[in-house]
Amino acid sequence: MTNNARIATVERKTGETDVKVTINIDGTGQCNVKTGIPFLDHMLHQLSSHGLFDLDIQATGDLHIDDHHTNEDVGITLGMALGKALGDRKGIYRFGHFVAPLDESLIQVALDFSGRPHLGYNLQIPTERVGTYDTQLVREFFVAIVNHSLMTLHIRQLDGINSHHIIEATFKAFARAMRMAVEIDSRRASEIPSSKGVL
Repeated sequence: MTNNARIATVERKTGETDVKVTINIDGTGQCNVKTGIPFLDHMLHQLSSHGLFDLDIQATGDLHIDDHHTNEDVGITLGMALGKALGDRKGIYRFGHFVAPLDESLIQVALDFSGRPHLGYNLQIPTERVGTYDTQLVREFFVAIVNHSLMTLHIRQLDGINSHHIIEATFKAFARAMRMAVEIDSRRASEIPSSKGVL
């Protein structure tokens, strides 16, 4: 995988879901997403738009049970595609951070494409649902993407009382932090960004 073609497609089928993700890291924010979960689609559009990633995500799942499996498997497959598109991660800045306000909400995200999955998460989402979306699934989505892209991710809620605003600010901050981390550092474009020489 070269830095000139940071595009990947991953398809993942289980007894519960069928998910196909294509990501172009060096895109323009084009987004074609259909997961069957309207609020998740809305958040994925934020990720694409603010990260300038081209995303095509098509998912079907056992929504007659609940949204859990589809939500999680979209996160897993997106994480796998992100990791595949980054390849050996040569030349990237690796670290990214952003603080995103959305009305009364303020969310801080810091991340590292370290090769070591870890999630620090302290969102205090006051309602159990936004529309039909179970707000517990926000954490499950980020657990999935972290574990399968091998990313360290810290999400901190600095302020916020509206559930929709808190979650949307989180996805916007995550998008911007990722955009920063995956950009190519012209000062070491051909090197792995680690003193160990490997991520």
